Formats: sequence, C-alpha cells, structure tokens
Amino acid sequence: MSADEATGGPRATGSSAFTLDVFTSDDPYVAIDGVEYKRSRIEKTFHGDLEATSTVEMLSVQGPGDGAGYVALETVRGRLGGRTGTFAILHAGTMTQDDMWARWPIVAGSATGELEGLAGEARIEIAPDGAHTLHVEYSL
Repeated sequence: MSADEATGGPRATGSSAFTLDVFTSDDPYVAIDGVEYKRSRIEKTFHGDLEATSTVEMLSVQGPGDGAGYVALETVRGRLGGRTGTFAILHAGTMTQDDMWARWPIVAGSATGELEGLAGEARIEIAPDGAHTLHVEYSL
C-alpha cells in the first residue's frame, strides 16, 4: 500500500518563513522558588508554501536555571498547498540551552474550508541568524 493509499490522499511537505509580529507575555500567574509560570500571546505571518497569519495562546514554565517547557494552541488562517482555510496546531515542547524537544501535530478535525480533512505535523527550524522556518508534512 502506498503512502497515498494509507492516508487517503497525497502527502506533501511545505516550508514557510515566518515572522513573529506580536509576542506579549503576562506577568507570572504562579512563581514558586524561582520557577515562573506564564501566559503569552503570539501573532505570526507566514510566507512560502503556507501563506497565512496565526495566533498562538501559550502557557510556559521556566526555572532560574537552564530549562523551560510550554504548551500552546495555534490557529492558522490562510492558504496551504493552494487551498484556503483554517486549522489548529497543538504545540508541546521542552528546551535547554543545548537541546530542544517539540511535537506540533495538526489537530484532527480542526481544518475548515478547502483544508477540511487536513492531517499532519509541523516542525520549526531556527537558523543561526535567527530566521524561523516552519516545515509542515501533511495529507488532505
């Protein structure tokens, strides 16, 4: 069985540069022995295979040393692979200065419009110059 037959449709990978247009972070809502828990809101603009804007609602935790973690829900509005609609990405990640672990699945059933049925996962690449690129592997 081919990948197309297994997923019900063609698979594709798209890459898009993006900018962080807004990043606001509230004061910690909890602080325990130097460990801070915060809420943040992010707005992005994507250019490339994904032409879109998004909003992210994020919860994060960071201690006084090296290490942090976060969960977030991102709502994406725009055009992916020539199709227009919206979809959600669930973020979960941990990081230290030397290591990062993250999963960013597309939320099942969240896609609308011409993107209805979208499935897949995203990942981020941060270049040494700070440029951000989002890679999305998906099927429709």
